[in-house]
Amino acid sequence: MAAETKTTTTHGFVVSGKKRSGADDRDGADVIMAKKSMLPTAIAAAAAWEDPAAALASARHEFGEHGGVNMSIEASATFTVMEPETMRRMFAGELGPDRDFFIYSRHFNPTVLNLSRQMAALEGTEAAYCTASGMSAISSVLLQLCSSGGHVVASRTLYGGTHALLTHFFPRACNITTTFVDISNHEMVRDAIVQGKTKVLYFESMSNPTLTVADIPELSRIAYDNGVTVVVDNTFAPMVLSPARLGADVVLHSISKFISGGADIIAGAVCGPASLVNSMMDLHQGALMLLGPTMNAKVAFELSERLPHLGIRMKEHSNRAMTYATKMKKLGFQVIYPGLEEHPQHDLLKSMANKDYGFGGLLCLDMETEEKANRLMNYLQNFTQFGFMAVSLGYYETLMSCSGSSTSSEMNPEEKALAGISPGLVRMSVGYIGTIEQKWGQFEKALSRMPDSGLFKN
Repeated sequence: MAAETKTTTTHGFVVSGKKRSGADDRDGADVIMAKKSMLPTAIAAAAAWEDPAAALASARHEFGEHGGVNMSIEASATFTVMEPETMRRMFAGELGPDRDFFIYSRHFNPTVLNLSRQMAALEGTEAAYCTASGMSAISSVLLQLCSSGGHVVASRTLYGGTHALLTHFFPRACNITTTFVDISNHEMVRDAIVQGKTKVLYFESMSNPTLTVADIPELSRIAYDNGVTVVVDNTFAPMVLSPARLGADVVLHSISKFISGGADIIAGAVCGPASLVNSMMDLHQGALMLLGPTMNAKVAFELSERLPHLGIRMKEHSNRAMTYATKMKKLGFQVIYPGLEEHPQHDLLKSMANKDYGFGGLLCLDMETEEKANRLMNYLQNFTQFGFMAVSLGYYETLMSCSGSSTSSEMNPEEKALAGISPGLVRMSVGYIGTIEQKWGQFEKALSRMPDSGLFKN
């Protein structure tokens, strides 16, 4: 296997399994596909994109160095060249990872690049690149798209860290300002765009934590009419929604969440046009290259092994969330879940969602006050083991947090009110461990301990 050359083009990159000399590439030698690559043509890959799981299955499968079914981990920080002239040509941009020439793992690493191809397949974009965290993916994209004096229009309901980045850090450090809008009010979005100045329309496909669903096609039309780039954080809805298919330019992920699934890895991804990804890796002006949020190759290997069963996991997350939301509603709780017909964007989500993945794995209970929220979570964790009081999401156990005092604590009271985050809003990332009957019994057992607490309505 060591002598076999394995090459193909997928999502804007050409990667070979064998080091070649710089001279071999001066005349644009034909790309050879090896018998063990089992790679479809770009046309076949596009046809398979009817479903994100099918797209993942049709993406390149990277075999190990000695023919292993799993790819090898390229743990090297730096890479050799066969001729001295090759290094000069790599730094000049004449040779790169598209022809299997690697300089340094802060630039491109073969193992990370393979995970990036998988993420591009998942989201149906030309290219992708994986980073050390979700926040590094967000900040790097915005810094690549916006210069000093630039302007962003963003949803007023965002993850607290993103809100703080746009509200405090960018104006102070970069002279980039943001206007926050109700993303459901399309006229408000249009009015906030400043011709010639606004560079990005930024929102979450499902908002954190209120689960407002963005009308991605209509928002994309508004942005295109005004020459604005659409950047969507799809962390809450992998497999469920495919923003690039719906009109978005760039799709971001905190891979730490559903994609990882194990609450043990911090990682992010930028999925979008090859031109954008390549510009972000430019040696002179690339935000990813120069800021250096580099993913470790061993982390990339771990994540590439989890992506194949993401679709199965998302279906069960969604199934459980729908079951619990329906039961909680019958008990009289104020439930926010896009799968419920009374959710304001229920029909919108149905019209955009990929078939069979449900409505997502998160639900919210509005307990009105933080005291009631904390009492409920305390019983659910410490008396019946229904779930854990912890931030993050996408774990196999149910994770619960009071958003206003945790993941949205960066926002002031007025900003929380505008975002629709009540003091007692409990965000639940619904897990899939145990049977539904077992876990629901634990929920009911917790409620039986506080019949006179006024936590829910009969």
